[in-house]
Amino acid sequence: MGILGGSQKMGGCGSPSGGWAKGLVRRKQVDSARSRSGGGGHHQLAKELSILHLIAIGVGSTIGAGVYILVGTVAREHSGPALAFSFLIAGIAAALSAFCYAELASRCPSAGSAYHYSYICVGEGVAWLIGWALLLEYTIGGSAVARGISPNLALLFGGADSLPAFLARQYIPGLDIVVDPCAAVLVILVTGLLCVGIKESTLAQGIVTTANVCAMIFVISAGTYLGFKTGWPGYELPTGYFPFGVDGMLAGSATVFFAYIGFDSVASTAEEVKNPQRDLPLGIAAALSICCALYMMVSVVVVGLVPYFAMDPDTPISSAFASHGMHWAAYIITAGAVTALCSTLMGAILPQPRILMAMARDGLLPAFFSDINKRTQVPIKSTIVTGIGSATLAFFMDVSQLAGMVSVGTLLAFTTVAISVLILRYVPPDVVPLPSSLQESIDAYSDAQESSGIISHDSGGSSKDSTQPLLGKKDASIDYPILVEKVQDILTEKKRRKIAGWTIMFTCIGAFLLTFAASSLGLSSFLRFSVCGVGVTFLLSGLIVLTCIDQDERRHKFGHAGGFICPFVPLLPITCILINLYLLINLGAATWARVSVWLIVGVLVYVFYGRTHSSLVDAVYVPADHAEEIYRSSGDSLA
Repeated sequence: MGILGGSQKMGGCGSPSGGWAKGLVRRKQVDSARSRSGGGGHHQLAKELSILHLIAIGVGSTIGAGVYILVGTVAREHSGPALAFSFLIAGIAAALSAFCYAELASRCPSAGSAYHYSYICVGEGVAWLIGWALLLEYTIGGSAVARGISPNLALLFGGADSLPAFLARQYIPGLDIVVDPCAAVLVILVTGLLCVGIKESTLAQGIVTTANVCAMIFVISAGTYLGFKTGWPGYELPTGYFPFGVDGMLAGSATVFFAYIGFDSVASTAEEVKNPQRDLPLGIAAALSICCALYMMVSVVVVGLVPYFAMDPDTPISSAFASHGMHWAAYIITAGAVTALCSTLMGAILPQPRILMAMARDGLLPAFFSDINKRTQVPIKSTIVTGIGSATLAFFMDVSQLAGMVSVGTLLAFTTVAISVLILRYVPPDVVPLPSSLQESIDAYSDAQESSGIISHDSGGSSKDSTQPLLGKKDASIDYPILVEKVQDILTEKKRRKIAGWTIMFTCIGAFLLTFAASSLGLSSFLRFSVCGVGVTFLLSGLIVLTCIDQDERRHKFGHAGGFICPFVPLLPITCILINLYLLINLGAATWARVSVWLIVGVLVYVFYGRTHSSLVDAVYVPADHAEEIYRSSGDSLA
């Protein structure tokens, strides 16, 4: 009936119902605060962060100690003197995801990052898997980083045995493990710092990040001086600038791409930013630009000091300076590696409690994780739990073999964010969930609309009964020309949305088929090229169709207006999907086997807890165009 089609719970307006399949695609509102209205008892996160804080988080989370090692490995095996181009291409690829994150972060500035965006645009099932995968990423990532700090600290203070006995690594014969007390202590210290407050912890991360950047600037400055003094011997080679060819340079780009992972931590703090529409896109862009510039300059200098084939794969920068007599530079470089690891540790632990909090707010995890401390305005309970988990893992396990699992969560998040941008532009949610407590207001508003003779239609689920009499009336075009024109526009819009939705799906399938066939060298040539052909056909057809059809007008009103708009849609998100799927498929079978175990556990948790405790179980879906009026009529303004 009327605008709400009877206002059926979890089924009104053609929206998802409580069934298994439809429950997986139910979507929440943009504002987490709106979905919690009337819940009471929740304190809000402190809005303390400015653009400088966001840059500190982004740069600190991205530039780890890996760059101090990565330049040697990639130069020797893939890129040669063209290492800087590898970093540039990888930076451009990362920027594609950054553009997508920037738009969604400014439109939907709530905690949860990719989990939050996918819940709004894709659905609850995908959002759960993304959030669950990100929890694994940050847990293993933080533990791996903490385990890497102690040997670097030992080198800084004189050698492998220079740390005090209570901090040094110890081998336990009975368990056949090497425990790392220093790693556990560092995780606990960072956890305590994060509990103090977001502004204080970000300030500390900014100081540590500044020290790391200063060490990299030293490498660039001193290396440039040595290079001009010695004539850049690394570039005077008979093999030329591309000894491994363009293919080698591109292979190097795929490897160094993971050096840019970390800027997404900025999006996880969206709810704590003073001016998210302006500062989040600028913070993400500035952090990624700074990282790319530093990576390129360091690689240009180091590759120029020593021929690529003579670089030490373990300590490339220190050995490059030592070959020119600057042995003391190793202390500065090691100090830079330690500060880089400490900053990355902070960046790994910071987002995890906020994702837990966002999932608990939505009812997918126990409410324990959603509590925010009244004084510090941070999710202390979630922070302590994640800190204890990461500290335990860092203490007992050598997580180096699990490092590949870190990339799965990030690449899945990048892919889903790009898909979310396509959905936002072409088929944004046309119905929104309202709390069941507003059922009376919804019914009253529906009755008022009907009694006043206003028949509203929407592409997501107008009542069939309300449209049939008008379409069946013989002289409708004479008596109601405006209404007939409106109905025709609605039918055209429904057709456009259906075409766009199917096109997005087939475009993603095409990207998967293309990347899978391109990576599966073991397949027969005929099968491989056949699958590639199908993938290319789907991909190009999808790109052409999405380019030709109009984007949804609702996109202008979706979320918070006035923020960053991702350019070159649909080309940019589709390219982003293609790159991330290629990297995901090439992570290896062993990595996927380990991740699958974690994801299966996540599915079980969702089935036995999240699905039945979701805040959308009793939600009532109404057309997005009428949600504001319903809230206003209930005395709960959206403002």
